[in-house]
Amino acid sequence: MIDYIKKALAIDCEVVSRYIVERLREYIEESGAKGGVLGLSGGIDSSVVAVLLAKATDNFFFLLMPSSSTPPRDMEDAMKIVKLTRGEGKYAVIPIDDYVNALAAAAGTQDKKIVGNIKARIRMTLLYAYAQRLGYLVIGTGDKSELMLGYFTKYGDGGVDVLPIGDLYKTQVRQLGRCLGVPEEIVQKPPSPALWEGQTAEGELGIDYETIDSVLYLRYEEMRTPEEVAAMLGIDVSVVERVDLLVRKSQHKRLPPEIFRLSGRAIGSDWRYPRRYWNVRAL
Repeated sequence: MIDYIKKALAIDCEVVSRYIVERLREYIEESGAKGGVLGLSGGIDSSVVAVLLAKATDNFFFLLMPSSSTPPRDMEDAMKIVKLTRGEGKYAVIPIDDYVNALAAAAGTQDKKIVGNIKARIRMTLLYAYAQRLGYLVIGTGDKSELMLGYFTKYGDGGVDVLPIGDLYKTQVRQLGRCLGVPEEIVQKPPSPALWEGQTAEGELGIDYETIDSVLYLRYEEMRTPEEVAAMLGIDVSVVERVDLLVRKSQHKRLPPEIFRLSGRAIGSDWRYPRRYWNVRAL
């Protein structure tokens, strides 16, 4: 990563973590919920959010939901975070293979990508079942890099109530993880949703995260042209164009379903009250 980008993406970890913890605490309270439940995979994103959630509230619960494609190391790393957050007694381990196999059979497929998305959606279903049982919110773990690229399952790991680190690039999440005391082996571990054996995010995307974050920052925050970005980073312009294509193709995943306008006040087009408008006192 070039120095210009390193400087631009450097964060004050203490300020950022304090802000996220306070916002998360407020969001849970304003939602009328009692706490938060989170899917803990042993990766950097869920580990960082788990630590932040544990700082925001004592009412947290972690679900560890391994499948046959989950590396044993991931569960070991997840348990390190349970210990770090003093979450003993506040977690459950639910193997999901039986549910996955049943749904894959019902759908008549063994395609690894379809089955992988089934895994993500089963995990979402379990998280919401626990959240409803406990009166908690589902706390999401997606970061800005993944959200912008659309590297998540729609209504799977993308199906959450709030995304505390959704405005931090992957390289910034790693910075924050170190400051929060997340073990270095988790910070350095190649990101992977582990939806099938051997899957890694960088391998599937074909680009490393330092390059991805650099391109995303220069294209979508500094609004530079693909040619400028390629020249600054010393990469072929086709890499920039590939990132652009991923961002454009995944726009539907970042938005609620389109509602075709037929009335005078359609939801989404005209009905745009603030998220917290129900809590605003009348003047």
